[in-house]
Amino acid sequence: MRPLPSAVLGVAATVAFAMLPLAAAAEAIYPMNRADILVGAHFDFKVEFDGVVKSDEIKVTINGQDYTKVLARRAELIAREDGKEASALILRDAALSRAGEYTVIASDGASSKTVVWHAYNTPAKRAAKNVILFIGDGFSIAHRTAARMLSKGYDEGGKLKGKLALDDMPYMALLSTQGTDSIVTDSANSASAYTTGHKSCVNALGVYCSRATSTLAHPAVETIAGIAKRHGIAVGAVTNSEVEDATPAAMVAHTRRRADYDDIVHMFLDSKIDVLMGGGSPNFLPRSTPGSKRRDDADYIELFRRAGYALATSKTEMQAMASQAATTKLLGLYNTGNVDGALDLKFLKKGSVAKFPDQPDVVEEMKAAIEILSRNKNGFVLMVESARIDKYSHSMDAERAIYDTIMLDNAVKAAKDWAKSQGDKTLILVTADHAHPVSVIGTVDDNAPGSDMRNKVGLYAAAGFPNYPAPDADGYPSSVDVSRRVRMVFGAYPDHYDTFRPYLDGENVPAVRNADGTVVANEKYKDVPGAVLRVGNLPNSGAEAANQGVHSGDDVILTATGPGAERVHGQMENTELFRIMADALALAPPAKATHKK
Repeated sequence: MRPLPSAVLGVAATVAFAMLPLAAAAEAIYPMNRADILVGAHFDFKVEFDGVVKSDEIKVTINGQDYTKVLARRAELIAREDGKEASALILRDAALSRAGEYTVIASDGASSKTVVWHAYNTPAKRAAKNVILFIGDGFSIAHRTAARMLSKGYDEGGKLKGKLALDDMPYMALLSTQGTDSIVTDSANSASAYTTGHKSCVNALGVYCSRATSTLAHPAVETIAGIAKRHGIAVGAVTNSEVEDATPAAMVAHTRRRADYDDIVHMFLDSKIDVLMGGGSPNFLPRSTPGSKRRDDADYIELFRRAGYALATSKTEMQAMASQAATTKLLGLYNTGNVDGALDLKFLKKGSVAKFPDQPDVVEEMKAAIEILSRNKNGFVLMVESARIDKYSHSMDAERAIYDTIMLDNAVKAAKDWAKSQGDKTLILVTADHAHPVSVIGTVDDNAPGSDMRNKVGLYAAAGFPNYPAPDADGYPSSVDVSRRVRMVFGAYPDHYDTFRPYLDGENVPAVRNADGTVVANEKYKDVPGAVLRVGNLPNSGAEAANQGVHSGDDVILTATGPGAERVHGQMENTELFRIMADALALAPPAKATHKK
């Protein structure tokens, strides 16, 4: 599944141990209890003991049989894992060959640990040729609501003049987002739940979080990219974040730390992903190159070229290469950081637009990706992320977050139109990885009496309707600086100056850190007329000090259309989305041998 340190590789090992006065209980088994495992999908089997144990004291059974009878190989026994006074049993790239319930018991002779796994098959015949998974990072109900207001508008009867493409889908569900360690998730383990079908912990991608010291040595679970590629299905990921960022990385990565950007770039290359587009070029460049962020001299631009990838660094190049019938692999890197969002890219020309004037938006990236991926006769899996909904919600920049939600909806519409033209053989799923605590509470009316902006906020009947100009053909009003605008508020925030206005000169920076690490309101906005100092409700000192908004543990909405979409209903765990995709593509039993020899 991914390169591993030599210390954890190997089929079998016999180790002599010193006797300990007390037996060590099995501390943890991975995959964890109640894991749902796709038949044929690779995973790392690991048992961790609290102390050092002898090999002849360990007994591990699966459904009453020695584990080797079920997993077909013997695990490596590490006497003192990472130099600790604790042993571990590790078997990399295991797989289950049959569906059913598996009871796993690990014992050291004195005490034991038990977990139960559920392995499942998929239908023998594919329902869908393609799957497109849209992830609006941090995309919450208020973003959806505000995007409708601005992109559709109302008639005099108070009814919306149209629906969002992402709402106009026949199946809908609520997804829970919690991980193995917390009720509030981040983008790494939440996106990983979609791409692997397994939950994990904050900051982790494609692994269970164990006690391993190396971030690359934790028990891995195979992603949909790896499984799909083994079935001859093409795979792509497009985003307006850095491509190494958590959500796109979840398509291929296996690491305990989402910030392992150098390793993630290697994992993308190793995965043989067909299309990869976004920002984040510095981690592809050798450290000797000005602007590089790599810690080594590897030139991944050149390595991708040698592997057969065309390279695009602008929208013009991307579209030209996508239109060429010979292009089947494309690496697109359009910014040294994140690709600019819709409001800056199309209207305000702020952010890094002056430096990178020819960046594609998410819609354009997706269209190019579909053009390339659809050349594969076996179909494709494509993840499309509107990443900056989340980033702008962290910075409490409502207008930018809303415009990137409209951009997400435009991408969904384009995908639905394409799927219809191809005979509706594509399963389309639209969701968020996690939520933000954000709500639309009314409007701000500049023409209300007085100078106190706080008292210009209209509630209930006083809110009326905003007066944005009619949207253009893509659903974007040409201006956000109108006299009566949507009042979107964030429920978790640091100390900051609330200006009640859109940030026309660049993305909001609500708070800053002092030299001692404490967080204070950014005085840049102190003298904006009517600005109000808000005392934050997040920690402002210590390890948990927050200088921006944070995620919430709220459920997110999943909408779906196409073959296999009927499984989307009610309330579901986020891991169930993986199974919906696996079923639609008939990814089990596996196309090839389930074990690496």
